[in-house]
Amino acid sequence: MFQIKDLFQWDRFITPTIIKSFYWLVIALIILFGISGIFAGLIHMAISPFGGLIMVLSTLVSILVGVIFARIGAEFVLIIFRINEHLGAIREQGDHGPQY
Repeated sequence: MFQIKDLFQWDRFITPTIIKSFYWLVIALIILFGISGIFAGLIHMAISPFGGLIMVLSTLVSILVGVIFARIGAEFVLIIFRINEHLGAIREQGDHGPQY
C-alpha cells in the first residue's frame, strides 16, 4: 500500500496504487453529471417532449460511454506501469547473464 515515505523516494511508483481511487472518483462524477443531465432532460420535457426524451436518452448513452472510457484510461495507465516493471525485470535478468 501507499506510504508517506514513498512521496520522497523514487524507488517505487505510487500511481498504480492510487489510480483505482481516481477511477472511482471519475465514475462518481460521471454518474452525478448523468443524473443532472437526466433531470435536465425531464424538465426539458415540459417544453418539448421529444427534445427532452432525446436529452434523457443521450445522457444515458453518455454515462455508459463515460464509464467505458474511464475504465480504458485507467487500464492504459496501469498497462504502462506494468510494461515498465517487466522491462526492468528483463533488464535485471540480462545483467546477470553470461558476458561475451
